[in-house]
Amino acid sequence: MIKKLCATLAIGLGMTGVSMAQDINFGIISTEATQNLKGDWEPLIADMSRETGMKVTAFFAPDYAGIIEGMRFNKVQLAWLGNKSAMEAVDRAKGEVFAQMVNADGTQGYYSHLIVHKDSPVNNLQDMLGQAKNLSFGNGDPNSTSGFLVPGFYVFAQNKVDAKTIFKVTRSANHESNALAVANKQVDVATNNSENLDKIKQRYPDKFNDIKIIWTSPLIALDPLVMRSDLPADQKAKLTKFFLSYGKDAREKEVLMKISKLWGFKASTNAQLLPIRQIDLFGQRSKIAADPVINETDKAARLAEIDKKLAALN
Repeated sequence: MIKKLCATLAIGLGMTGVSMAQDINFGIISTEATQNLKGDWEPLIADMSRETGMKVTAFFAPDYAGIIEGMRFNKVQLAWLGNKSAMEAVDRAKGEVFAQMVNADGTQGYYSHLIVHKDSPVNNLQDMLGQAKNLSFGNGDPNSTSGFLVPGFYVFAQNKVDAKTIFKVTRSANHESNALAVANKQVDVATNNSENLDKIKQRYPDKFNDIKIIWTSPLIALDPLVMRSDLPADQKAKLTKFFLSYGKDAREKEVLMKISKLWGFKASTNAQLLPIRQIDLFGQRSKIAADPVINETDKAARLAEIDKKLAALN
């Protein structure tokens, strides 16, 4: 009788575990206002719930770190992330890249930008660096690829300046907030990217017309999708199949276009993050090399450690 009861309890617990495992929280990075993101993503999330048989719920946080920490503590099992935040999720939150966005126009990536008001006397990077002490700057989220990492390396580290100290005032916000702040003359210059400016053009055409691009980065690989590496294999397979086959009819194509003018998704791996890891390490190296406070012995040791990591990536 006791054995039978234990077996019944084990079956019950096993069934409960399976049921709980079917609940998926899908993290969505805060590139713009939450209500806009909900409108763009909820049709796809509803389709995912229906086609996979899992209960999928959107998970929003005020910053990128909230999604990464959510995945770290298993409050988020699946996420749309930028390359920099995906790197953090892989390194700190048991994340693994399994898919990548594909643009509808066939392009392989997007661009980081620095933007100013159309009436600004700042017309290029040299103007900005020369006038920085009199300018206010809208930086991106610290875990943003296009809003922080890429301009941090190409604009600031390579010019041996620090974005935190070169400007009169520096603040951080999401892409949409920075674009609108520039258009409204609340900040003089800010980071943004080609994808978000496309959305600003659609949602706020008058504001878009008040924005001028003064710098464009090299091409950035399109955003990855990340899932927790310890998800059950059957769930991984269902989620992967859903994304890699999404966009099969006119309605789904419309959903993808609304999200970010996408054609769909293709298979990817953590290898997608290699260039971002290199940029991140190069940025760290440049900052240490230019720091006058660090003593030479300590500086040499820290630079050697970064060089070792760079060599391992190669």
